[in-house]
Amino acid sequence: MASPGPNEEVAMIHTRGLAHIHFAVGDLQRSLHFYQQAFGMRELFRAGPDLVFLQSPGGSDTIALHADPGHKLEPGKSGGIAHFGFNLVGDEPLDDAVSEVEAAGGSLVSRGEHGPRSAYVYVADPDGYVIELMAG
Repeated sequence: MASPGPNEEVAMIHTRGLAHIHFAVGDLQRSLHFYQQAFGMRELFRAGPDLVFLQSPGGSDTIALHADPGHKLEPGKSGGIAHFGFNLVGDEPLDDAVSEVEAAGGSLVSRGEHGPRSAYVYVADPDGYVIELMAG
């Protein structure tokens, strides 16, 4: 099937962007602490004792943390999703962001450049989910 041309209308679902991502976590309090400390996320609400919804400062995205101490949902397993990412605001140095992640209980996975002036780092949260941080 050929791709549509620049002036062709395409049938599609219209959205406002990605709404949320839902993670199984081994320790709800540990993960809540990590996302609040490293990214300044605020708690929006809880749905029972095992599910908490967080939001980035100034954003409309939501991360749902779902306690799974019995590992039925396999915390840290991405099911084919390699990572998710955040664009850093302004000129925040990646090294400072890595320091914040490590102080919150995460770790550096790798770093590199997608191209000139397009630096990134991959970090992991306490369950091992990989997060890409991209410089301004």
